[in-house]
Amino acid sequence: MAPIGLDGLAALVPDGAHLALPPDNSAPPSALARALVRRAARGLRLLGVPVSGYAADLLIGAGCVASVQTSAAMVGEAGLAPRFSAAVAAGSISVIDATCPAIHTALQAAEKGVPFMPLRGVLGSDIVAHRPDWTVIDNPFANGPDPILLVAAVAPDIAAFHAACADAHGNVYVGRRRELATMAHAARRALVTVERMVEGDLLEDERLAPGVISGVYIEAVAIVGRGAWPAGLLDEYSLDGAHLAEYGALAATGAGFRTYLERYVLKGEAR
Repeated sequence: MAPIGLDGLAALVPDGAHLALPPDNSAPPSALARALVRRAARGLRLLGVPVSGYAADLLIGAGCVASVQTSAAMVGEAGLAPRFSAAVAAGSISVIDATCPAIHTALQAAEKGVPFMPLRGVLGSDIVAHRPDWTVIDNPFANGPDPILLVAAVAPDIAAFHAACADAHGNVYVGRRRELATMAHAARRALVTVERMVEGDLLEDERLAPGVISGVYIEAVAIVGRGAWPAGLLDEYSLDGAHLAEYGALAATGAGFRTYLERYVLKGEAR
């Protein structure tokens, strides 16, 4: 698989796509999110896996997003994602409330090709009453009353994330971030930015193979150095707390967010 350019990768995300994004502690495709802002993407339906962070907040603030399903929306130590909070208050996006286990369960169902999977931890919460796509039944294997929640499978149109490297076969190394594998398996397509391409076949290396997503699940790869920034990446580089604090301060207002876009996004990648 030959890598493509970042703008080419962004062009593969159509307006209105159901887009799964990992949080800031799990290699988000921050550079791709900035490219989508520059492309003026619209109507995206985001899925936080299982929470939303900088990339999602950036897209929301830039008007690229119609809806978000997530368990939370945070930007590191800066706290609640400011543009997400503003959009919710303004009613400019719709929000589907979920929990971390429920989102993982929904993706695992899609990964396994089944219509739903059972889950217990959400029972008793208010969320169930607001999720018509979830159903509570009696456990058919129990001898007595034993309610259990069935979570419908979720198969995003696109899973997007950053990774350390890929090989010419499209295999991508994500280390212990196995939720990225679940995303890639569940989604109809997976788009990945990587720090670099490497020689050989990552799946042939016994030490690396457990942390590799097979190229069977990857549609396209773009080489983008520090593509997760300001989030960190494995042992490659650390989260940039100072920048996230700057983002949180600027994005607290619409005018400040526009300043952020001009300074860090609209003029291209600058880190």
